[in-house]
Amino acid sequence: MTDSPRLSLPIDPEERPIESQLLQIRSKLELLKADKSNYVKSEDVVQLYGEVIAQVNALNAIRKDKRLEQNRVDTVLDECFQLISLAFMTIGRNNEAPAIYSVVSNIKRLLDHLKEAAFFLPKDLEGIRHHLTNFRDMIRKCQKNYDPSLLTLLEARIDVCEITLKELEESISHLTPEYAPLYAKLVSILRTLSNCNTRTKYPKSEVDAIQKQLEEIKAGFPELKNCKTAVTNMDDARSLADQYAELLKESADQSSAPAKKLVTDILIRCVIWAELIQLQPGKIDERFRDQYNKLKTIRDNLESRSLLQSWSLRETDLFDYQRRLDRIDEARTIDGNFLDPEGHPADLQTQRTLLYFLRKSYALIYHLLTSSEAVSEALLPIHNQLKTLRKCLREVQKAGGISSPRELYPYSMKLNSIDNMRVDGKFMIGNDIPDGQGAVVALMEDCFELIQELRAQAEEEDEKAEAEELAEMEKLQVGDGIAPTAPAAQAV
Repeated sequence: MTDSPRLSLPIDPEERPIESQLLQIRSKLELLKADKSNYVKSEDVVQLYGEVIAQVNALNAIRKDKRLEQNRVDTVLDECFQLISLAFMTIGRNNEAPAIYSVVSNIKRLLDHLKEAAFFLPKDLEGIRHHLTNFRDMIRKCQKNYDPSLLTLLEARIDVCEITLKELEESISHLTPEYAPLYAKLVSILRTLSNCNTRTKYPKSEVDAIQKQLEEIKAGFPELKNCKTAVTNMDDARSLADQYAELLKESADQSSAPAKKLVTDILIRCVIWAELIQLQPGKIDERFRDQYNKLKTIRDNLESRSLLQSWSLRETDLFDYQRRLDRIDEARTIDGNFLDPEGHPADLQTQRTLLYFLRKSYALIYHLLTSSEAVSEALLPIHNQLKTLRKCLREVQKAGGISSPRELYPYSMKLNSIDNMRVDGKFMIGNDIPDGQGAVVALMEDCFELIQELRAQAEEEDEKAEAEELAEMEKLQVGDGIAPTAPAAQAV
């Protein structure tokens, strides 16, 4: 990404015009992203995509005999593709090839961090596998509509992700039904402990409870009975930190450990980590305070975005978060550690805390990208209102329905007011027809169907109640010796 500390080759003079054009395109994309007073329009995004592809083809023509070369042109090109990808999602074209680029780039980062962390759940990998499979299907469907160079690039990136994914799947492939639930529980505990270590107010009572829980689990492993983990001084802490680092190294070296070994290793990691953070709650080496504050701010902002995603997210806004995270991630040394300004590495607790923020932030971006609605931001206000309306109607249905059709008036009025916004069956924004019409119409039809079901249910209940009341009246009349009133037709 931009300002990456990685060294790159000098730019070939023939590539200078391409670099200049790409910089101009990137500036246009960033202006498009920054303009919050107007919706991002499909035609603007498609035009800029075409300009990027033209530069890609020009670059490929120059690099016929040096395909693996990497320089600043590639860095700027990557940023253009990232912005184009996020812009395609912003206009609701999530199921088209350009939109895949940003998600796959994020998945690659996330997989690398899962591998480095050496603890994850099978369901984490299942979700990623599902998305990569869908992306391959999308590429096949888009072959006639997009430039082959883009499709080749996307397939290559998916291939790289699948190689790492396969390694991770193999590393936990020996988990048995007996040990899988315990392994999942310990992964959850380790994540909770990492989170506790980053809170503004350290939750000592929560960590105490976790330690007690770990001791109970540990009792089921006799071979760990004499394992010393209690921290009484800094020498013990350094010893445990070394032990933790050794466990991480072993986890990286073993491709497929037995189930019991997997559970035992992560149990020891949980116990050690709990002891370390109890001794030094929230400890961060002051030399790395700047990185800590940056990563914490990014994590907090992304969590806020996740809570209000459907109402406030413009996918292109995620570009800045990605760029800042990549810059910090790429500044680490080959062995993955963080360095201070003088080149000294961070201690274990500082390193793992910073890595936790990195992993969590990439995971949040992954969630935001993969849960993005295939609806243009221009239609999101309508889409969100319909989602809320549908949710309310489903809650009414779960609660037993309504007692009278009149209770549906507010829902019907809101739904009709949205339906009346359509022009010739389409939702228009000015003279534009934004993408995502099908998704919005489908939501609206769901709402109409729910209202109809609730109304029919209420009418059925009314008819049933009237029939019961009439039957009761007839019983009373017979009991009083009064003959039931004959129907008018029979009286005649």
